[in-house]
Amino acid sequence: MPKFSQESFSKLSTCHIELQTLFYEVIRSFDCTVIEGHRGEVDQNAAFERGNSKLKWPDGKHNGNPSMAVDVSPYPINFKNLKRFYWFSGFVMGIAERLKAEGKMTYSVRWGGDWDNDKDITDQTFIDLLHFELV
Repeated sequence: MPKFSQESFSKLSTCHIELQTLFYEVIRSFDCTVIEGHRGEVDQNAAFERGNSKLKWPDGKHNGNPSMAVDVSPYPINFKNLKRFYWFSGFVMGIAERLKAEGKMTYSVRWGGDWDNDKDITDQTFIDLLHFELV
């Protein structure tokens, strides 16, 4: 059974308890790594400057304490295999919907490949396949 590395565990611990609940469930069946949880001012503004975020500090979902967003990748990381990111996101979103239906989560989850949550991934103008946030 997969498990989080200490680094992933530390990053996930900066996130809202419901994101922790979600990804502790995900890791039971799908190996993944946490890239980023809470993001401070310098890192948020750098992400904005690189074009990896549409928001400057303090307006990003990563900027709260706890963070309302997390960036997670299937493991091992292969940024060239986009299909695997889409498959992973479907798995994560399915787990999130199940946990909410079971009353284990109160928030819904939005993924950075379907910002409007309409389940149509072809209408996106900004793609962030690692990003999951509570809404």
